[in-house]
Amino acid sequence: MISCRNLTRRFGEFTAVDRLSFEVSAGAICAFLGPNGAGKSTTVKMLTGLLPPTSGDVEVCGLNVQADPLELKRRIGVLPEDLGLFDDLTVEEHLLLTGSVYGVNRQDTRSRTDQLLHALSLGHGRNTFARSCSHGMRKKTAFAMALLPNPRVLFLDEPFEAIDPVTSKIMRDLLASISRHGVTVFLTSHILSVVEQIATQLVMIRKGKIVWNSPTGELPQSLEQHYFDLVETPVVEELEWLGPSRS
Repeated sequence: MISCRNLTRRFGEFTAVDRLSFEVSAGAICAFLGPNGAGKSTTVKMLTGLLPPTSGDVEVCGLNVQADPLELKRRIGVLPEDLGLFDDLTVEEHLLLTGSVYGVNRQDTRSRTDQLLHALSLGHGRNTFARSCSHGMRKKTAFAMALLPNPRVLFLDEPFEAIDPVTSKIMRDLLASISRHGVTVFLTSHILSVVEQIATQLVMIRKGKIVWNSPTGELPQSLEQHYFDLVETPVVEELEWLGPSRS
């Protein structure tokens, strides 16, 4: 469902993404991992047609992303890192607007909206304006918007960042469910403990280059330790001045 061949993006002299090549099959949950500045968000923007590559090819749902951008957008759902909500719309209005934009008929839009509000425990806040929503409510609203058109591929940029454990569990369970129905999920995340629970494929990137790509079951050690070994080694310094006074 996702195919990249030598995907590259340069900004002037800086190469943000350097000749990425990987495949993600239908129904997979692929976690795209790396430190800040590694090129993850740039890659997601190229995969979703928001940013043209400098070179290389990318196909999603069998479509050339650059040649068929409108048809691509009809087949994918996207949860952007900034969520993309409108302060003056309610939670429910966001979903109803999404259905209209994607050409879902009014009856199906209403039915899907009610089901998503219930599934994501948003029913009590359906009439709350986005500006008054907690971060968790805002994230669940954006997640529901990505799901409502019934996408074939779902792109999620940091879906588990800064949310409570209950919201995280609800979202994980929904992702596992839709993947079983053949929807492909491509997500970025820094929360390795969550990734290890749901991902079926891991792609790790460092300085714009892939350093690991395999099914989750082929990791030689824990995800956290493998990430530390290949991507980013934590540096721990002793701060002697912290702690009870020694005077």
